[in-house]
Amino acid sequence: MMSILRGLRAAAVAALVCSVGLSGALAQGQSSSETSDFKQVKLDSKMVESFIAAQKDVAAFAQKNPAAQGEKPDPKIQAELDAIAKKHGFASFVDFDDVGFNITMVLSGIDKDSGKFTDPIVSIKQEIEDVTADKTIPEKEKKQILEELNESLKNTPPLQYPENVEVVKQYREKIEQVLQ
Repeated sequence: MMSILRGLRAAAVAALVCSVGLSGALAQGQSSSETSDFKQVKLDSKMVESFIAAQKDVAAFAQKNPAAQGEKPDPKIQAELDAIAKKHGFASFVDFDDVGFNITMVLSGIDKDSGKFTDPIVSIKQEIEDVTADKTIPEKEKKQILEELNESLKNTPPLQYPENVEVVKQYREKIEQVLQ
């Protein structure tokens, strides 16, 4: 049961980071069905350091503009988001958000205790097997958990750049601190 909760927590962290990052897809005015179209990028130290440095400004913006999350921003808000991203070395807020997505994707596969990375797709498949075999979970709850896990599996792309794991591991503590 603990591994189920860990897996769901990892999925929740991924969703939270993307929403705190004010989803670049939504910032561009795309519908929510298109928000899974993040671009996987090969991360380097500078990108991750810039992402970490930008979090204070992004959090301040999100606090100042709570209504801007999840809706099509007006040009003024979009310009403000782009300015934050550019201040920290990104070409646009979409680029910043793509880096955030890639970081989150790796973080969701790192075990908090061992630091070992497991591809999120492999983890989700294992969770599905564990939940299916677990006789202690009530059927109604099991059905809901399996629906959520299958939805996560369907929406989780394979990791395109395995080398991102080592880059994110190097900054894991700092990333987790700024995202709290």
